[in-house]
Amino acid sequence: MRIYLFFTILLSVNVFAEDFARFEYGGHFYQQCEKTALQTRMGYVIKVEFKLEDDQPVYEFNIRATDGRDWDIECDAATNQIIEIEEEVPSVAHPLFAKQKHISETQARAIALAAWPGDIIEIEYEIEVNGAATYEFDIDTYQGKEMKIEVDASSGNISEHDEELWQEGYE
Repeated sequence: MRIYLFFTILLSVNVFAEDFARFEYGGHFYQQCEKTALQTRMGYVIKVEFKLEDDQPVYEFNIRATDGRDWDIECDAATNQIIEIEEEVPSVAHPLFAKQKHISETQARAIALAAWPGDIIEIEYEIEVNGAATYEFDIDTYQGKEMKIEVDASSGNISEHDEELWQEGYE
């Protein structure tokens, strides 16, 4: 029974690894999504992350647009469809963020870490398409995963949580 369980787990891990290997940095799926993202916002890619959103593979491209603004463009890796566009702003003092902010960064950090204990390694301040402001935390969890957690700056609710599998570019 133990040998059967061992080989079942080994096979599952191998299939998972092979399945996601096709989404590697620079591969065919990556190139398709990068092209689509750059058609959405003209500029250049300064960072890309590969993550799972509800078990679906997603590339998140951080694009510095020709006007100097930064955008996070999410592309469904399997369908090559843009699924989310957010503007990244430099701080909570940015007018678009400040007018929506009702909870502090300290409060948002506490909310994110209560849900996924670990170390915060990056924070971004984002404006959603609908104008909502969110804090986005990258957390190295104590369980050995990297999670991306979005906390709504108005309500303090966690609006998104995804597992990040890899990243290329600046942190």
